[in-house]
Amino acid sequence: MIIKTDSRKIKKGDVFVALKGNNYDGHDFICDAIKRGAGLIVCECGNYDVQTLIVPDTRSYLCEYLREIYHYIFSKIKIIGVTGTNGKTTTAFLIHKSLNKLGIKCAYIGTIGFYINKKIKNLKNTTPDILEIYELLLKCYQNDCLYVTMEVSSQALSMHRVDGILFDYAIFTNLTQDHLDYHKTMENYCLAKMELFKKLKKDGIAIVNYDDKYKNYFLFENNKNITYGFNKSDYQITNYKLKNYKQEFLLNNEKYVVNLLGKYNVYNIVNVIIILKQLGFEYKNIKKIISNIKAPIGRMEVIKNKTNLYIVDYAHTPDAVEQVIKTINEIKKNRVVTIIGCGGNRDKDKRHIIGEVATRYSDYVIFTSDNPRFENPNSIIEDIIYNLNCKNYEVIVNRKEAIKKGIQILEINDILLVLGKGHENYQIVGNKVIYFSDKKTIQDLIRR
Repeated sequence: MIIKTDSRKIKKGDVFVALKGNNYDGHDFICDAIKRGAGLIVCECGNYDVQTLIVPDTRSYLCEYLREIYHYIFSKIKIIGVTGTNGKTTTAFLIHKSLNKLGIKCAYIGTIGFYINKKIKNLKNTTPDILEIYELLLKCYQNDCLYVTMEVSSQALSMHRVDGILFDYAIFTNLTQDHLDYHKTMENYCLAKMELFKKLKKDGIAIVNYDDKYKNYFLFENNKNITYGFNKSDYQITNYKLKNYKQEFLLNNEKYVVNLLGKYNVYNIVNVIIILKQLGFEYKNIKKIISNIKAPIGRMEVIKNKTNLYIVDYAHTPDAVEQVIKTINEIKKNRVVTIIGCGGNRDKDKRHIIGEVATRYSDYVIFTSDNPRFENPNSIIEDIIYNLNCKNYEVIVNRKEAIKKGIQILEINDILLVLGKGHENYQIVGNKVIYFSDKKTIQDLIRR
């Protein structure tokens, strides 16, 4: 019996479970599933010509069914869940890379795809729906993975995509403004992320950023909590310095040197160190791994050309944009030119904040289009530049032309930051997905 939640994937004899999502209702596709050969329909209401099972809640039914069928997986695989506004991808991916380098087979599920040693496939969402998650975990088990690192988004938690899954580790990176188009308030956003810390196994460990103002929401009394940060904590960061494009710091008086730029990346790396420490690795082995660690694709990705640096990064929240530009200001020899936009049909309240942050910390800014979806790109940019009391910016809606102009105006030792899309190789315009890569566009324009 093969269960499917997407009617388009139904084959003769499959079971179709009609799930209710944020933007769709699987009950609307039951007839399509029957036409494609579904042998059993699991739904909450209705009368159909094939065998039908009516249940109070199809998502709860599916979670319970999957947990019963695949319970043996959880005794063999340890799952590390990472949540927070920024740093999820870098933290989860670097844990995945580090464990593999240390001989522990570890998979990764998140924003940049599904990896077992190498990339297996792209994923539609940062945290896939429950059926796909179990399918991925089964693949991890079949490939002898001992660990899985998983980005766990606030939407996934509020939409019950990880119900039935218990985590061995839960990591909280930080909480800043994002996704308020969905959650409406920061309180709702925080409450959604807190759900991960209710899903720890009895002997599970919560790892919490003690510098974040929301920290106490994630320090559950019944959990085994480990804290980290520059403030006094279980793992305290001291003696931080940026030197020759490297970052040095002490963690509980042990010295680490890393190639990743950005003070925010120190937090991400400390999460990796804590996991490795918890697994019993010695300082010398951890130090060696950390000193050679590289950021995932589209995270502070550097292209060098003559005296100029071109940096592509996924930063698309006010806090992330501020942290990235501040970091580059610490290493710049001349000017920082930033190219940035905001996605359509997403949190509008952050747009003018991003405009203010970008112009405050950059020497010059070009505002452009970034996945406008079903909004007018010009209207999005109007929101970004609303009430800006400065003149160090211009607007070029076409993203390729914006990057071209950014390259043309560079002077000796300038740095060009292209923010917002990172690893993405597409632009979403209306219902069309058009190929576009910031990195490739820069490389092509430099070559010419």
